[in-house]
Amino acid sequence: MFHNIFQKLTKRISKKQLKKPRIIADIHEKDSLILSELKSNQDIELIIQPLKIGDYLIGNTIIERKTTSDFISSMLNKRLIEQLNQMRQYKQRLLIIEGDLKDLYPNKESNLHPNSIRGFILSIITNYETNIIFTKDYQDTTSYLITLAKQQLKPKTQISLHSRIPKSLREQKQYILESFPNIGPRKAELLLKKFKTLSNVFNASEEELKEILKSNNKDFKDILEN
Repeated sequence: MFHNIFQKLTKRISKKQLKKPRIIADIHEKDSLILSELKSNQDIELIIQPLKIGDYLIGNTIIERKTTSDFISSMLNKRLIEQLNQMRQYKQRLLIIEGDLKDLYPNKESNLHPNSIRGFILSIITNYETNIIFTKDYQDTTSYLITLAKQQLKPKTQISLHSRIPKSLREQKQYILESFPNIGPRKAELLLKKFKTLSNVFNASEEELKEILKSNNKDFKDILEN
């Protein structure tokens, strides 16, 4: 019996330890210095496979990486426009431009006016709704990828209305409920969804409140009645 208990506990711990931020890299990036950096990092899980779109996939974020020279050439031959359109299949899109910004403004090889490049960058952000990050080098790019991957593991929590002044009537009701101990944004929202009004919540029996408040239902009623 004791053996089984400890065996289950060990499995739970090992599963928790094995959960690492995941980065999927396109197979064409296999010779890049970025992949070399990612491979040597023990804190992430790196998967290398063919990607039809982008160079990296982290969660639901597709990432295209361009060096400054790649950016200019793909701008001129309109390859980047095609890639940006394909990236629309993903909810989150990110373009990384890697290298010295002096290579962009002005660009002697292409004879492009700086305002043409600035206009194109703004178009990527506004028209193609794709975020842009400028990185110094491959190490800086790697750091951004790892940081983004780690953020994917953080649980997304609801923002409490007590961090700001509520405006709508429903927000005001939720604000009042969140003032009670052990009632956060989620429980306040569920109470309003079930009982509709504050009066109904306050007049509900312990048994009716138990579905949402669990063992805190008695404490809630004690505050109201004493």
